[in-house]
Amino acid sequence: MHSEPIQPNTPDAPMRYRATTIGASSLRTQRQGDTWYLRAAEPLGAHPQRMTDRLVSGARAHPERWLAARRGSDGQWIGLSYAKALQSARAIGQALLARGLSAERPLAILSGNDLEHLQLALGAMWAGVPYAAISPAYALASGDFGKLRHTIDLLTPGLVFASVYDSFAKAIDATVSFDVEVVAAKLPREQPAARNVTAFDELLNTTPTTVDTVHATVSPDAIAKFLFTSGSTKLPKAVPTTHRMLCSNQQMLLETFPEFAKEPPVLVDWLPWNHTFGGSHNVGIALYNGGTLYIDDGKPVNGKFEETLRNLREIAPTIYFNVPKGWEELAIALERDEQLRETFFSRVKVYFFAGAGLSQAAWDRLERVTETYCGERIRIMAGLGMTETSPSCLFTTGPIMRAGYVGLPAPGCEVKLAPVGDKLEARYRGPHVMAGYWRADTAELHNAFDEEGYFRSGDALRFVDATRPELGLLFDGRIAEDFKLSSGTFVSVGPMRARVISEGAPYVQDVVVAGMNRDDVGLLVFPRIDDCRRLARLPASASAREVVAAPAVRAHFTALLDTLNRSATGGATTIARLRLMDVAPSLDLGEITDKGSINQRAVLMHRAALVEAMYDVAQRDPAVIVASACGAT
Repeated sequence: MHSEPIQPNTPDAPMRYRATTIGASSLRTQRQGDTWYLRAAEPLGAHPQRMTDRLVSGARAHPERWLAARRGSDGQWIGLSYAKALQSARAIGQALLARGLSAERPLAILSGNDLEHLQLALGAMWAGVPYAAISPAYALASGDFGKLRHTIDLLTPGLVFASVYDSFAKAIDATVSFDVEVVAAKLPREQPAARNVTAFDELLNTTPTTVDTVHATVSPDAIAKFLFTSGSTKLPKAVPTTHRMLCSNQQMLLETFPEFAKEPPVLVDWLPWNHTFGGSHNVGIALYNGGTLYIDDGKPVNGKFEETLRNLREIAPTIYFNVPKGWEELAIALERDEQLRETFFSRVKVYFFAGAGLSQAAWDRLERVTETYCGERIRIMAGLGMTETSPSCLFTTGPIMRAGYVGLPAPGCEVKLAPVGDKLEARYRGPHVMAGYWRADTAELHNAFDEEGYFRSGDALRFVDATRPELGLLFDGRIAEDFKLSSGTFVSVGPMRARVISEGAPYVQDVVVAGMNRDDVGLLVFPRIDDCRRLARLPASASAREVVAAPAVRAHFTALLDTLNRSATGGATTIARLRLMDVAPSLDLGEITDKGSINQRAVLMHRAALVEAMYDVAQRDPAVIVASACGAT
């Protein structure tokens, strides 16, 4: 694999990019009928056997450098050095061995991103004990604990960690057997009568005796952790993620971003560790490359993003990761905040988004604010992957830079594009791909892979230009979401959803596309209520129902329908009607995952009555906006 430096501006050159080095490879393609096989020509480089090998090398090379840091209650940063992280991993690993933990009785972590969580994860890996970071939302934002109960029953943990016991007590009592030990960083105000709660410090104070010998025997194919899928289509599935998967994927990342070897990466990151983007990709980047991760307790939602801005005013990342919503909010803040701009632009070399597609409108705004205040552009990059591939498979290392582009295969990743209907499904094979779901039935395992052993992703991709495959690939939606109209015409949900969100910015949060076996396409639109409230000039006390009924809001979405339909090419791309939703998607009903991914099927199922009303011409629902070409609005 070779590297291509991106050069800074010169006085006599047009606006160019801040100097950084991005890996590039030659694409190898093979075509058999309608099926394509893609891979990088260059082989994946050598990598460690275990992620904890990087902890050892880091503790030797730079023992006092922080691996991670988080603000304490006084607002000051508390750092965990590489030397301290290794010391605590050995102690915690010994404590877990003493408790007889194993793959059959793993460690379950109920916590957000914190230093105790990280130390437990490293300790479990050191002892060869798998751990599972379970979404805190399953315990704190759920009413029935259904997903939490499902994950606990599937794992059968031998120990459960809760960062603050009292916050998780109700959920633990409802889902965790009383004979399972619970450890907490912050103990209960009153010790529960039915179970003893162990202090986290007790694990930290364990003297290592046999754990180092055990660590030396941990194989690359040992399970490092279980990660749960988002549950956007069904109940979450447990993905056994091995050391080989994690190390090979981190080597793919290093070869894609050689800059990590030149300058240890500094991350300021909020992305949750119970998901692969935050927990495998970003934590792994810091550990694998001797970097530092500053834990951001903010989030790109109302009331929490200011904490992110506070951190970014103080800590300058070398590469910045976020989901599209976070980038949208940051672009707005950068336009307004001089101190933020001064720190943020001081050494960041790459912008990276994942988790969803960044709209072209948001992309353009980010480039404008960067050019205006930084004086040069910064490369915007993305990748495509999933929990089952730990996570990365493709990176935007090709020559295209725009929304929807997902790029080329990473070194070591084999990509198969197999025809499914009128689309090409992306399927993956390589050292970073799981062998199968944990405790899954035979049918589920069989359906996950094709006859050649490629994992079926369910994502559709298409070439930028099929006559020039070296240009790379575009995302073409989720195959399972597509449907046919009554005319037999296929509706491609992913591209339509992306187009509506992009054209509707900043007033559209998400979209569900309806119309299966009907005559035309309809939308259930979840608006950004705060932005729409400002559009309508309503007070902060105005309810969501009042906001979506406001004349200014309805007028905007009526105009949006007309805009979208001007570029329509037929019934499958024409949107006949939409309904503005005043009730957010539900986590308990599976309409949305805790990372914000919409579940099209669940929304359509649970809101079937609203869909029927949207299509009922005789009883015209006043909440529905009908396109001008299809009738009165």
